[in-house]
Amino acid sequence: MNDLFSENTKETEPLAERLRPRTFGEFFGQEEIVGKGKPLRKSIETDTLHSVILWGPPGTGKTTLAHIIADHTQGFFQGFSAATSGVADLRKIIESAEKRLKFEKRKTILFVDEIHRFNKAQQDSFLPYVEKGTIILVGATTENPSFEINSPLLSRSLVLVLQPLANDALAKILDRALSDTERGFGASRISLDESAKNALVGFANGDARLLLNALEFLVRSSSKKKFSKKDVGETIQKNVIRYDKKGEEHYNIISAFIKSMRDSDPDGALYWLARMIEGGEDPRFIARRMIIFASEDISNALPTALVVAVSVAQAVEHVGMPEAGINLAHGATYLALAPKSNASYAGLLEAMSDVKEFGPLGVPLHLRNAVTKLMKDLGYHKGYKYAHNFPEAKVDQEHLPKELKGRKYYQPKRQNKDPEVPKPVLKTKRSKDIK
Repeated sequence: MNDLFSENTKETEPLAERLRPRTFGEFFGQEEIVGKGKPLRKSIETDTLHSVILWGPPGTGKTTLAHIIADHTQGFFQGFSAATSGVADLRKIIESAEKRLKFEKRKTILFVDEIHRFNKAQQDSFLPYVEKGTIILVGATTENPSFEINSPLLSRSLVLVLQPLANDALAKILDRALSDTERGFGASRISLDESAKNALVGFANGDARLLLNALEFLVRSSSKKKFSKKDVGETIQKNVIRYDKKGEEHYNIISAFIKSMRDSDPDGALYWLARMIEGGEDPRFIARRMIIFASEDISNALPTALVVAVSVAQAVEHVGMPEAGINLAHGATYLALAPKSNASYAGLLEAMSDVKEFGPLGVPLHLRNAVTKLMKDLGYHKGYKYAHNFPEAKVDQEHLPKELKGRKYYQPKRQNKDPEVPKPVLKTKRSKDIK
């Protein structure tokens, strides 16, 4: 009965899951990491694996490598999803791992999928057990570990970067899917001509899971046995939206969006915004980046830009998609057309540089509060000029430590007193009026 249930499960599993490599011989791509003689492969084959963070876009082999580790090592393999589990679940796993190490002398290999979903405090839960050797951590993430994994955990793990799969690796995966009689379409005698294969490989854009999902969709949606490039174009590209919300393309597109606004190009901003919306990007992420942009790239050249950006973020929360896309477009074009200044951001960087170079310099005495007699006797607050006692509330006195006297951090390139978007910009970038 269990065998029958297992067989039925296999039949309903997606092709990408059925065809998941079980050995290094079935694993195509990532030769710099898992090629013969490479450190990770050797540590797996000799069962000397240490904690490792696998970073890369979806469909590049992170979870597959975890499965291969499970099959090739003597440690107890435990899977864990940071997206669906919490610290309480982790504690139970740790308790079992400690007993296993104590009574069986067997380490636990803990695979944490989407480890970036745990915040820094939650990630601290792993640290003592990684240090003691209770668990060997294998974390998978699509996010930059430098930002998403806390430093102590990162310093105790080897970070390996998985790149989008090359076309030749994808072609091998596709050929295996078509020829494998047990787990692929070999028994069904499905075939694709070379142009159809190339179209699928190009469509996948380095993502093996997307490639196999697209192939399965193509086969299941037709009674055909042979497929051409035309079939791929008509069936796949009309029904599958390609957008990687977590991998490198995610960062490339948001970068193009930001740079379009910085370069005062509303058309570019709208195009990349549309790409993100159509791809299912979290609108809150877009809105947050617009808030940052308003202060980093516009700042005091048009102070209301920040107000608009924050309003857009609030609108996204209240309205929801798809209508919130209109609010995002409103904000993106406003920010693109606004005058630009990075003076406050550049000034902050300069000031932070001085803080790091000179350390915690003392506060000038005249700027200190004198809340006790002793403080007054020591000269605290002495000579301080109260700004409101002077015309226009402007006063000539030093506010920096003496070691930094004369420093100029805030150096705007221009003063723009007009609170509205400059008319010349509007004339050159005007869109067609909606009638």
